[in-house]
Amino acid sequence: MSAQTDQPGWIETYEHIAGAPAAGPAEVQKVGVLKVGNAAARRVLVLLGGREGGSNVFLHTARSLAKASSDLQVWAIDRREQNLADLATFAGGLEHATEYYLDGHYQSMTGTDAPYAAEWGLSVLVGDVREVVRQAAAGGEREVVLGGVSVGATAVLSYASWDFDGTPGYSELAGLVVVDGGVHNAFSGAGMEFELPLEAAKGWLSQIQGDAIFENFTSTAIGLGERPESAAVWFQLAARHAVEDPEGVSTLAERLPEALRPDRKVTNAGLLGWLFDAERRIPPYAVHAGHLDDNGAWVDGGPVRLSTVAEAFAGPGRSSWLWYTLNRVMLDYVAAMDLAENDVTRHLGLRLAHGKDIDIPLYAFQSGMTGGTVGQAAASVAAASRIPEVSVHSDFALAHQDVTYAQWENNRFLQTLSRFIENLPARAPRG
Repeated sequence: MSAQTDQPGWIETYEHIAGAPAAGPAEVQKVGVLKVGNAAARRVLVLLGGREGGSNVFLHTARSLAKASSDLQVWAIDRREQNLADLATFAGGLEHATEYYLDGHYQSMTGTDAPYAAEWGLSVLVGDVREVVRQAAAGGEREVVLGGVSVGATAVLSYASWDFDGTPGYSELAGLVVVDGGVHNAFSGAGMEFELPLEAAKGWLSQIQGDAIFENFTSTAIGLGERPESAAVWFQLAARHAVEDPEGVSTLAERLPEALRPDRKVTNAGLLGWLFDAERRIPPYAVHAGHLDDNGAWVDGGPVRLSTVAEAFAGPGRSSWLWYTLNRVMLDYVAAMDLAENDVTRHLGLRLAHGKDIDIPLYAFQSGMTGGTVGQAAASVAAASRIPEVSVHSDFALAHQDVTYAQWENNRFLQTLSRFIENLPARAPRG
């Protein structure tokens, strides 16, 4: 789906918003925001990605939801750590960009390059999100719904329960959206259980303060390298090749690590599909978009169109995956899983004071990756709070990445979320 420029008042822009005060130089005190929809809309859905999820993860989601409702804008956030990424050369010629990134000419950040990022934990993240929420609210003229995918859903519920100097996070929102993630046991259906004793939290924090600032989980899990940004670089390059010359013979394939190389010559679209192929990839990084034919060309099939994924990842100024994932944020996410204050959250400075007071509707969606545990966790949050309505929806045939990329007609997430937002009651002013 291309930008809906035929709709009156349609906007699709990317801009930076000043973030919350935090450690670091002035040029990193901001977050990127993709804004899509009707400029005159009275409701804004603000979305936050998961571990490596950037704003373009939601490009298709934003266009689809805003097209379905003329009274909705969708804003997607690039977290402040993306300011550390060396992205400029993606905007140049394809051959030059390929040489620049694959031959290691770009700036790769380490903890010693950005020691201030050791302090960018959940408190900084929710502070940045609040700046976006407040701009979206336009002084009370618009209602704001806050949503997140995977651990982005953990951030959303943490935000709702956060104490901003006496103001609860939820009090400035009209609704909450959690997708394939959250708190409590939300991730147990994907085989992830979390327990964090105080001494373990202290040890993890000590490692972060000793320069273990960025993690490289995504790159190593896929097998694309040891650097934190390796996976993001490879996928953006593959997507750019697929967008500019989808049927051309891939020159990137032979440069992949041997274990990931296709078993035949492939087109540029074929290589991107191969990297995302749900029959081969680890489920969190896969889409159901089709298959390679005997000649190495990509054949579309399934709920996702490969061109949708390619456009989202290609950029050039932004992409679907962030280069750097902050260890401190991941530590704080684990600490916040109980959505309550305890010895660990107090030690880390997490102000989760209002979980029991949340009184706005909650929407939850679960794919095949998490099974039924996201809905169970959302029900637990609602039972322990004043949430008036919890709306749980599922499609276990969708993979984790399918949720944001699948076409409307094959996407129960888009369909049900659109109805949830459309039917939200008007928010009474807070006294």
